[in-house]
Amino acid sequence: MPDEKTAAWKLKDIALHLGCPYEGDGEVEITGVASLENARRGDLVFVGQEKFRKQLEETRASAAVIPADMTCGRLPAIKSPQPQMSFIKAVGLFFSSYRPMPGIHPLASVSPSARLGKDVSVGALSHIGDDVEIGDETVIFPLVSIYPRARVGKESRLHSHVSVREDSIIGDRVIIHNGAVIGADGFGYLRAEDGSSIKIPQKGRVVIEDDVEIGANTTIDRAALDETVVRRGTKIDNLVMVAHNVDVGSNSILVAQVGIAGSSKVGKNVILSGQVGVSDHITIGDAAVAAAKSGITKNVPDGAVVAGFPNIDIREWRKMWVLLPRIHDYVKEIKALRAKVEELEKKVK
Repeated sequence: MPDEKTAAWKLKDIALHLGCPYEGDGEVEITGVASLENARRGDLVFVGQEKFRKQLEETRASAAVIPADMTCGRLPAIKSPQPQMSFIKAVGLFFSSYRPMPGIHPLASVSPSARLGKDVSVGALSHIGDDVEIGDETVIFPLVSIYPRARVGKESRLHSHVSVREDSIIGDRVIIHNGAVIGADGFGYLRAEDGSSIKIPQKGRVVIEDDVEIGANTTIDRAALDETVVRRGTKIDNLVMVAHNVDVGSNSILVAQVGIAGSSKVGKNVILSGQVGVSDHITIGDAAVAAAKSGITKNVPDGAVVAGFPNIDIREWRKMWVLLPRIHDYVKEIKALRAKVEELEKKVK
């Protein structure tokens, strides 16, 4: 279970922490956060738009975070130009994820040649291989396997059933959720004359830079020769596949079931929505967006928003799908017009 921070905060102190003004009683005590529907006395809630005013008026919460141009009336309120962001920061005052105490569980296996920093936690039945390095305050939960020569930075969290293969490099403040596999062999084969598949050695590695988060059961394959890289600040959802030699730029978002084939390059600040597939050797430009289920078969320029398979500009895709249900009617109209034209041609002759 997560640890709850039980200390109460006065509303005026939360506002000061957020750098936002407040209206109403700043002395009201806040002991937690909640949704509008389920809030109780002592809770802080969040409203992002005027359309939720009715729920705000009916909530049992003690205070709210609201947009700067909105008035609350009944409740004391913190007024923020980015109310959702301010509320997220406020949540951190009352909640922290579970963190075990530092130390090595007696049922863990840690190689004598491994180097562990200060206040590292290693859970039961985890294995830390030869020459592994783990930075200060990193948490290795139970049943994690870290192969030889891998490196994990400081303040990172590897949840149960994560596997980190040999020579992989994981940066600082990285979160890897349950069941993810970092550094498995890339899927590389050559067809022999007899039809058999000859494995291409995958001698490269995976590099995960700082502040990356990797979802449950996601796989990031090692490179054939050089590096598969996920750059700083990128967030990856559950069940994502990143193939060998892929380079994912900083602060990008890969949503669930995205698959990126080998040697593709994803720019910075890119968003690949759910179930997007990217062919091999594709380049996706900075700040590009691909709508859900898109099939990316050609390069995408910077800032483009694409959809469909094969991918096209999303404005063209929307036009196409508006017209698609009416195509049958259009065909009938065209046939009728053709018949009339043929009849007119006969009369003219």
